[in-house]
Amino acid sequence: MELSWGLSYEIVSREGLSPLERALLARAQAAAELAYAPYSGFPVGAAVRLKDGSIYTGNNQENLAYPSGLCAERVVLFQVGALRKAAEIEALAIYAPKVEVAFPCGACRQVMLEYEQMGEAPWALIFAGAAASVYRMKGISLLLPFHFVWKRS
Repeated sequence: MELSWGLSYEIVSREGLSPLERALLARAQAAAELAYAPYSGFPVGAAVRLKDGSIYTGNNQENLAYPSGLCAERVVLFQVGALRKAAEIEALAIYAPKVEVAFPCGACRQVMLEYEQMGEAPWALIFAGAAASVYRMKGISLLLPFHFVWKRS
């Protein structure tokens, strides 16, 4: 059996983003500045926009008792899950200033996928770093092929 899947994404300049996308990325950048990353020295910020236009942010939070810290993506997603409904999310931006572009780790991809599935629609995703261009795509599932899914009865 032959398996194949395509990864559809765009690499665009920051100026090529829509005003809503630029605003979301700016909030992720601001969140990265507040990251608590004294051990790795690798700050990351994330921002999500909900369907009503509100934006929530998070950043990585490290702890000497590794692996007790959390990535920026999970910090912001768990915050939205605790305060609102994850199904309300429509877009997510990730920013890390010390790499050309920031992509989520595997654990964050799984959390992102489950939260995205709650909303029954793929999110707009923006991945950015020190480079002048950003990666833009729709939906997290293509970044996590053969992902774990459990259908609750």
